[in-house]
Amino acid sequence: MCVSNSPYFLDTCRPFSYIIPVQIKIISASMKINNPGAHIDQMVRQTRVHHVQLSMMADQKASMLLTVCAIIIPLTAHFLNNPLYSPVALVLICFCVLTMFLAIYTAMPSLRRQGKPDVASPSFNLLFFGDFYRLKLEDYEKLMEDLSNDHSKVYEAQIREIYHLGQYLINHKYRFLRLAYLSFLCGILSSSTVGIIIYFLH
Repeated sequence: MCVSNSPYFLDTCRPFSYIIPVQIKIISASMKINNPGAHIDQMVRQTRVHHVQLSMMADQKASMLLTVCAIIIPLTAHFLNNPLYSPVALVLICFCVLTMFLAIYTAMPSLRRQGKPDVASPSFNLLFFGDFYRLKLEDYEKLMEDLSNDHSKVYEAQIREIYHLGQYLINHKYRFLRLAYLSFLCGILSSSTVGIIIYFLH
């Protein structure tokens, strides 16, 4: 049996564990909520639900692009053997492949770098599994206990979660989703232009 009295997270029982040595410090809340109540709870709840819905919409749109491109590519590939239409088919297929790559990257989960978790950092989210999975259960419970006993810290943690979720949506999901739609649009316009040019030249 492995027992450790160290104040650091040393998981010697599982040498390949992701748990990182870190020292816990109780951090005071940087926000001060003077009048907590149902109105704030409702605002935070609705904002979080709205962000989750936006994330689901992005995944659905990316899935739709993947489906459309997966249908277009095999249908267009038949024209590669035709000398007249092969340039049009090649342009459209290339842009469809690029669109699929961007759509897949949009829906791909983003994992944070492994390393020593800084619980005092504003970017550390105690409610997000990507941050607290590196903590031992006892220390996570200690942090959650301290959080739950201070309503200002509770609201601060939820507001930080909403902020980080919004940053993830705008910098990852919707950024690459927009690029995927632009790639698909450019593919349609480019292949149509090439087709028109070939039609008039012949």
